[in-house]
Amino acid sequence: MLFIQKLFTDPESYFIWVILVVFSVCCHEYSHALVAKLQGDSTAADNGYLTINPIKQMGLTSMIALLLIGITWGAVPVNPSRLRHKYSHALVAVAGPLMNLLLFLIFTVAASVMYIKYGYMAEGIQASLFRLCFTGGLLNIVLLVFNLVPVPPLDGWAILTYIFPHIHRLNTELRNGIIFGLFILVFISFDKFFLYGSYVTIYVINIFLPLLRSLGI
Repeated sequence: MLFIQKLFTDPESYFIWVILVVFSVCCHEYSHALVAKLQGDSTAADNGYLTINPIKQMGLTSMIALLLIGITWGAVPVNPSRLRHKYSHALVAVAGPLMNLLLFLIFTVAASVMYIKYGYMAEGIQASLFRLCFTGGLLNIVLLVFNLVPVPPLDGWAILTYIFPHIHRLNTELRNGIIFGLFILVFISFDKFFLYGSYVTIYVINIFLPLLRSLGI
């Protein structure tokens, strides 16, 4: 079933997903642009990427793909030659996943608060808000893990090549074979990202619940 069909069968889920994906991807890309500027490369900033405007961060084609099939992407231009330090590229790369980690924590705390306030009795707008917060947590833990997969052009590849700079000296066919194998592994197990992501989200919410209750929330 195409994702767009959810617009007619379950419009709430459709719009929650679209809003959360756009927000999370734009925050992810914004963090790349900001850290790049802080590390000496203003390429993204000079081209207007210090924004969470989805048309700029994701592009029209990416937005249409999200609306039709529920999958999208974003990217900001980075010029490694303008970065100040040898570790700057890794910092720029890790900034995106760290933003997803921050969003994951924010959404799970918000979901925990919603659960404390309304519990199983939540209905109407309260139930929808809890669903939005839970989905936001799930989405961002998936984005965090997915972007750390060491396959270009994902952030994990830039981080890996910083930790193991000699990887570029590997035989090209061997390196490409490893990358292709990882890509196939991720592709065929993509649904597992969301399955285990939901487990992690529930686990973290259960950690936050007693902590928030102890604070009188």
